[in-house]
Amino acid sequence: MASMLEAAGTTRLSRRPAPPTWLVVALACAGQFLVVLDVSVVNVALPSMRTGLGLDEQGLQWVVNAYAIAFAGFMLLGGRAGDLYGRKRMFLVGLALFTLASLGGGLARDDWQLLLARAVQGLGAAVLAPSTLTILTASVPEGAARTRAIGTWTAVGAGGGAAGGLVGGVLVDALSWRWVLLINVPVGAVVLLGAARYLAEGRAGDRRRLDLPGALLVTAGLATLAYGISQTEAGGWTAAAALVPLFAGLLLIALFLVVEARTGAPLMPLGLLRLRSVSSANAAMFLSGSAMFCMWYFMTLYAQNVLGYSPLEAGLALVPSSLAVVLGAKLAPWCMRVAGPRTVAVLGTAVAAAGFAWQSAMDVDGTYLTAILFPGVLMMLGAGLAGTPLAALATSGTAPGEAGLVSGLVNTSRTMGGSLGLAVMSTLAATRSADGATPQALTEGYALAFRAGAAVLAAGVLMMAVWLPREGAARRGAGRGRA
Repeated sequence: MASMLEAAGTTRLSRRPAPPTWLVVALACAGQFLVVLDVSVVNVALPSMRTGLGLDEQGLQWVVNAYAIAFAGFMLLGGRAGDLYGRKRMFLVGLALFTLASLGGGLARDDWQLLLARAVQGLGAAVLAPSTLTILTASVPEGAARTRAIGTWTAVGAGGGAAGGLVGGVLVDALSWRWVLLINVPVGAVVLLGAARYLAEGRAGDRRRLDLPGALLVTAGLATLAYGISQTEAGGWTAAAALVPLFAGLLLIALFLVVEARTGAPLMPLGLLRLRSVSSANAAMFLSGSAMFCMWYFMTLYAQNVLGYSPLEAGLALVPSSLAVVLGAKLAPWCMRVAGPRTVAVLGTAVAAAGFAWQSAMDVDGTYLTAILFPGVLMMLGAGLAGTPLAALATSGTAPGEAGLVSGLVNTSRTMGGSLGLAVMSTLAATRSADGATPQALTEGYALAFRAGAAVLAAGVLMMAVWLPREGAARRGAGRGRA
């Protein structure tokens, strides 16, 4: 009888109609949109958050960094968990965690409650984000249909970043800063119900354990380093309050590398870094991210605190820059066919560096065209041009089965670089401003941050020109590695 019931249950399960492909793609893209949107949507709300919760400059920095560090530190772990426990399950767990944390952040009454909620949001995003792409690729047959689906997923991700400033500005102006977080709750609930009903479960079937120690060590190391950097603002780089967390952060990162070298299922296989294409592209992404991540943060503060823009006006002012990222990403494949990926990566980074240098000439009486529009477009056009060839070079140096892991490494390097870069740039800006709240003092601090970003990108141009391999050399290196 039991076997008959089991057979009947199996028959009923197998006869259940598969959901339409467009619905699976829409659900996966909705999850990705939420994750990317929340990286940028809070930027225009930062001045209002500061007023509402009494945050200082360091607190504002951690509103962004708490999310980014947790996101970067646990992203590879989230991808591995999807393979082990099921992509749909991890999609649901990550989205539920993200949605609940958004509710907690929107209802926060103290600064620590907001920062804790942002960290939990980042953890939920790290579990959710890897599953969005794997669910999509598992549901759409290989070929033109999958290419279109991945293109849609990529465009939605870019659109989430582009829409963040505008959406945040509308919500802050019309309601309050809390709604940049609370808006995730109804949207997340709808996507959660749809995913639970229509997505099919799937997993890679490997039996490797999760590298939880590695994820905890790298996340704790990054957070401790960022905290140590932020402490240099008050006492300088030689103060005990800065040296102790800086040393502790470096020690945690060193322990992470030891764990990764010894564990059987590492979060970040160190052997991959012996491939020139992988190591050079990740180093390039780290440097680029350390500058690019700061652009939205300081541009938003400059527009509101110095030029007097409202949150909505600041969001609208940055729309052209946001669209420039999408334009650069669309132009990159054509440019790569003409000039090669290394040349396009170097060119894109040089364009971004020029934009940063231009932006560093800002003043308190800047006009929209010369103080925001033109330098902002240059910065983001360069970012869009450079990102695609760097990802292509990284994956060209690995076996096909490792492409997903290497893509995760590239994203992680970019986000980690952004987190630490924001800590450094914010400290530089605050030190130059000398805690002054006048427009002139703030402008001098923001300008120094953009000059530092231009210098970092200029160093990145030189590094890429020397270290990045040509595409053909990367493939030959991959062949030798697999042999």
